[in-house]
Amino acid sequence: MRAAVDVMGGDKAPAAILQGCWDAAPLLEADDLLLLVGRSDVVIPALERAPIPADKKAHYKFVEATQEVAMDESPVEAIRSKGDSSISVMCKLVARGEADVAISAGNTGACVAAAQLRMRTLVGVSRPGIAVVFPTFHGPVTICDVGANIAPKPIHLHHYAIMASAYARTVHGIDSPRVGLMSIGEEDAKGTTIVKETRKLLRDEPLINFVGNIEGKDIFKGTCDVVVCDGFVGNIVLKLSESLAEALFQTIAMEVQEADPQTFEKLKGIMKQIYMKHDWQETGGAPLLGVGGYCLICHGRSDARAIKNAIRVGKQLHASGINRQIEDQIARGIQADE
Repeated sequence: MRAAVDVMGGDKAPAAILQGCWDAAPLLEADDLLLLVGRSDVVIPALERAPIPADKKAHYKFVEATQEVAMDESPVEAIRSKGDSSISVMCKLVARGEADVAISAGNTGACVAAAQLRMRTLVGVSRPGIAVVFPTFHGPVTICDVGANIAPKPIHLHHYAIMASAYARTVHGIDSPRVGLMSIGEEDAKGTTIVKETRKLLRDEPLINFVGNIEGKDIFKGTCDVVVCDGFVGNIVLKLSESLAEALFQTIAMEVQEADPQTFEKLKGIMKQIYMKHDWQETGGAPLLGVGGYCLICHGRSDARAIKNAIRVGKQLHASGINRQIEDQIARGIQADE
């Protein structure tokens, strides 16, 4: 696996990104390579003094990128005007076949735009979608989209259902993933016009196991294995869930510690294990499904641990061959007008 890592993207870049790359050294096998994309004055000195074992040095290579995309820049304008930005160069490497995976904690919109422009979409895919996996008591739930497309058409949501189902089968080993469409009620008549039109497409699609409309409460109840929604709704669900998990664990820990310090000490290890299962940094990054090659979009506030885990997930994605599955499923699915 050859991963192009955007060293300059993210709230904690470049230090946290580089540290995550160094920490990933034990994960790198014979054919693995990390392409560190960024400014020479930043990357080269850091690479020279990096705490990497001597036998792992050959797994790291610097790739020059003279420009950066700020987190608050207009994504499309930035990609058009900054052809030598770390995000653009990262995606170009994948497009040219010099890298297999692109990893960035930078501007999400710019990552999506660059991936679409440089890496192109897979054959038959209308729009790529960002997929995240929620750990639940009933098993992993894949949600698509969480931010790539905030104003989709029904055909885009239809493709998200097919792609996320393929991901759930290939990566999570779920034979027939149950697909739910996010709405404001289970009834057919509930939801926006786009939701209603999408429901008809998903109902008629034989390649997916569609279980109907779901509500937000169903994500953690074991109702489905895949959730389909537009990027606006999905991003809100994602951020709310992340903050709620952090707040709940902080509250529980504080209450137990104040009530019974001895019990807290006994439970601290168990609580840490449970929290790790719900910590977004353990996931590393979210795959942008539907683009040529593989692209992992990391949280803007990713630290070294998140980047290390993103590299681990990148290796898993590359080995899974999920893109071949997606192209096959899209080609076999019902054809709908855009």
